[in-house]
Amino acid sequence: MSKSAEKAVLYRMVMDAHICPFGLKSRHLLKSEGYEVEDNWLTTREQTDAFKREHQVDTTPQIFLGGRRVGGYDDLKRHFGKGKNEGETSYTPVVAVFAMAAAMALAATWAAFGTVVTSRSVEWFIAISMCILAVLKLRDISSFSNTFLGYDLVAQRYVPYAYFYPFGEALAGVLMIAGALLWIAIPVALVIGTIGAISVFKAVYIDKRDLKCACVGGNSNVPLGFVSLTENVMMVAMALWMMRML
Repeated sequence: MSKSAEKAVLYRMVMDAHICPFGLKSRHLLKSEGYEVEDNWLTTREQTDAFKREHQVDTTPQIFLGGRRVGGYDDLKRHFGKGKNEGETSYTPVVAVFAMAAAMALAATWAAFGTVVTSRSVEWFIAISMCILAVLKLRDISSFSNTFLGYDLVAQRYVPYAYFYPFGEALAGVLMIAGALLWIAIPVALVIGTIGAISVFKAVYIDKRDLKCACVGGNSNVPLGFVSLTENVMMVAMALWMMRML
């Protein structure tokens, strides 16, 4: 049976105060897979609750294919082989950070020097990466600290260090972009980068622990290992490189 012949029936919440985003995503996914969608709106709380009771489900949207209930949006993605298993690791956040940092560094180099690549673009790439990573940590510093405490050797002995780390990374990154107050930026980057590199190396390569990385915040599924080690090694390398400017 072709997809177009097999009707996709979607039930989703569409109310004045709330339009379910997963319902919209489900409709888009079904259409992108070639299905003709019967889009049923649940426009009141009473109608939604009645639908849930009738079909014995806890959430909406709900999708039916060929008369068989597939489930919600996550179930639909898995049905099409697009879903991820819960807790599955991913390097996507890190790739996004470094790609954006590289683009910003090249853009800044072009604006400042009229060319794309100079030694300054490498410096800006590292410093901008530090700033973006710091923002992701500061977005939910409590969650970051919970993950960070799982492997950082200094934070495990002195908990406030887990809260200082992202501020130190942000400060060093901003000052390195400006090329100002390097007598502050260099020791900060050197200290937190060295401690971080040692902590990650011990946790991953000596203790062989399977942990999540706090480099892009505490709620990510980025595995602790090469990426976090690279973040810290970059800070140390940048600090040593910038010493020539003192």
